[in-house]
Amino acid sequence: MSNYTDCRDARSDDELWLVEHPKVFTQGQAGKAEHLLMPGDIPVVQVDRGGQVTYHAPGQLVAYPLIDIRRHGLGVRDLVTRTENAIIATLAEIDIEAYAKPDAPGVYVNEAKIASLGFRIRKGCSYHGLSLNVDMDLGDFLRINPCGYQGLQMVQTSELSADPRAGSVSELAKLIAEHFARQSGYQNVVAAGDAEAILQRYADAAPQATENKP
Repeated sequence: MSNYTDCRDARSDDELWLVEHPKVFTQGQAGKAEHLLMPGDIPVVQVDRGGQVTYHAPGQLVAYPLIDIRRHGLGVRDLVTRTENAIIATLAEIDIEAYAKPDAPGVYVNEAKIASLGFRIRKGCSYHGLSLNVDMDLGDFLRINPCGYQGLQMVQTSELSADPRAGSVSELAKLIAEHFARQSGYQNVVAAGDAEAILQRYADAAPQATENKP
């Protein structure tokens, strides 16, 4: 994400990366050590997004919108709202009624958190993004104060809906992509090919981009 943001220019396409991560706690720039209760054998990675600590693991959909918000005339709040609305619309398709909170970014169901948000803006472009709990072991969230909130309950789609898509990261990834494009007004949407090849392309481009910087 960082490499792509450094390498892109005003003509670069916006992208939405949809992935799953191995077990990891990520601590945002404002993260406080006191919110890491007992990480144990799960690695803790310092990242340059906003927010506090959160948890990623298989069975969770992670989406990274790499958007030139300056080109679209958007502010950070606009990006957050569009992302939350895309998640809410996705959940509505599988009969889960969710909502956002003005004072706590993310998406909630009955006061429990089902999706977390955290962005970084550089060169007028966004990276990092959202995580949606689908069908994972929620017990590891007890090792932290999720997003810096003590006792915050986490929920997941597979436990809230009988729709068969509710337990599938790949199916929900399709819906997230569709609704994010719709919320953001994209007309031309192209599905990428081999994810590993795409990531390697950006990794290979990074040294050249660094050398060309003044």
